[in-house]
Amino acid sequence: MIITEILARNARMYENETALIVRVPQSGLREEITWRQFDEMANRIASALIRRGVKKGDRVVQLMTNSLNWLPVYFGILRTGAWVVPLNYRFDARTICRCIQTAEARVMIFGPEFIERIAAEKCAIDRHITRYIFDGENEIRPDYAESLNAIMTAVSTDPPEIEIDPADEAGLYFTSGTTGDPKATLLTHRNLEFACYVENSHHSQTHSDNFLLIPPLYHTGAKMHWFGNFIVGAKAVILRGFDPKSILEAISEEGVTIVWLLVPWALDILFAIESGEVKLQHYRLEQWRMMHIGAQPVPPSLIREWMKRFPHHQYDTNYGLTECTGPGCVHLGVENRHKVGAIGRPGFDWETMIVDADRNPVLPGEPGELMIRGPGLMREYYRNPVATESVLVNGWLLTGDIARQDTDGFIWLVDRKKDVIITGGENIFPVEIEDFLQSHPAIQDVAVIGLPSFRLGEITAAIIQFKPGQTVSREEIMEYCQGLPRYKRPRKIIFSTVPRNPTGKIEKPKLRKQFAGISESFQI
Repeated sequence: MIITEILARNARMYENETALIVRVPQSGLREEITWRQFDEMANRIASALIRRGVKKGDRVVQLMTNSLNWLPVYFGILRTGAWVVPLNYRFDARTICRCIQTAEARVMIFGPEFIERIAAEKCAIDRHITRYIFDGENEIRPDYAESLNAIMTAVSTDPPEIEIDPADEAGLYFTSGTTGDPKATLLTHRNLEFACYVENSHHSQTHSDNFLLIPPLYHTGAKMHWFGNFIVGAKAVILRGFDPKSILEAISEEGVTIVWLLVPWALDILFAIESGEVKLQHYRLEQWRMMHIGAQPVPPSLIREWMKRFPHHQYDTNYGLTECTGPGCVHLGVENRHKVGAIGRPGFDWETMIVDADRNPVLPGEPGELMIRGPGLMREYYRNPVATESVLVNGWLLTGDIARQDTDGFIWLVDRKKDVIITGGENIFPVEIEDFLQSHPAIQDVAVIGLPSFRLGEITAAIIQFKPGQTVSREEIMEYCQGLPRYKRPRKIIFSTVPRNPTGKIEKPKLRKQFAGISESFQI
């Protein structure tokens, strides 16, 4: 059953039950819609788009921040048979324009946050986009755009009669660009449907669960975790804001049972508890049964501390990529807390293999590149055959991640292939050093990168961000690093903010560029 049909089924079975709630702590806004309203809104959007010439196989750009309208717009586009193209709300004007060009899109639905960025590249965008639809207050609507609310008023709430096959193309998801320019990942309706079964298989959501959705919806990680609730008609809370107090208030007041967190948010919650900024006894949290985490390597020290604070929680780690329809191709499993630090074993209906440079399987314990295969695998990088051929090999995806597998079959992420530091002929894996430094009581966040070295090729630099009110000297950090093998100890210690993208990944290309000019003799 493709996901547009799952929505229709939920509307029939749970017509007047709450489907989605949105909370905006900054303004105090709280809104909700039922499954019937969700379904009817998606049908109205589909009908309005079809009236405006959108046909099966067309591309519709969705450039919106999280809101109550986001998912109905997404499903409305899918019901036309068009490909939905959700864009990262942090993309600058030129990147937005490049994505539109790559997607060959003709229609854009956008929110007020993007008016200036669209204006900056309007002439270039106009060469592709022929119809603009604005989701926002009419008073600030640009004169070149129609109002989303207005176009939905005079159309049917019945579903459009568009035949959609599971093998049909569903959407273009652009990668985060952490290792280069964003690439357009082509996903099918079968990919999206499969993601529902993967998530529900791993976390056993029932109709009584309530999922707290915090990350941006354009990203596969957020939406595909919600799919586990969606497939059983369970409600979800969309939270605009991710400070510890807002998260705990939403869990308490809405009766949330499942939360997916990024590493920085989990750390912020622990710091807020430690500092006394929040007091857990002020919140109703007994119904909160699961915290799972992903999008990047997870420091084991974080989870150990989390379990001290929340001993009743089920915990899971999830690994995935946009190219495999988001999370779940590898996951730890709630029953495997003794393996915290591993990303886990192959997920539901997924296969994995770890290979050397010649793509031969490596022995247990040896590092190699992780390959995955399963029904969630993308069709291709759209309009990029060279990039597609570099990662899709005989039905397998080369992930670009270096991993090892222990004798129990658990996979441990060593690092991104492109992040490996080669210094004096030795391979250094930054994640190992980051995990070690993360256990220092004064450190909030850390990123380890390679910087150019005339003598060694690269040297290891640790960018360290302290907890609020904490500070430690460079000498003390270097002394702490005596716990690492000599060749893994950072040559440079840099005290600075660690930048992360909206899905929690460290923006290492930005750090390499920022600190590339630091000479070998200069220390911060």
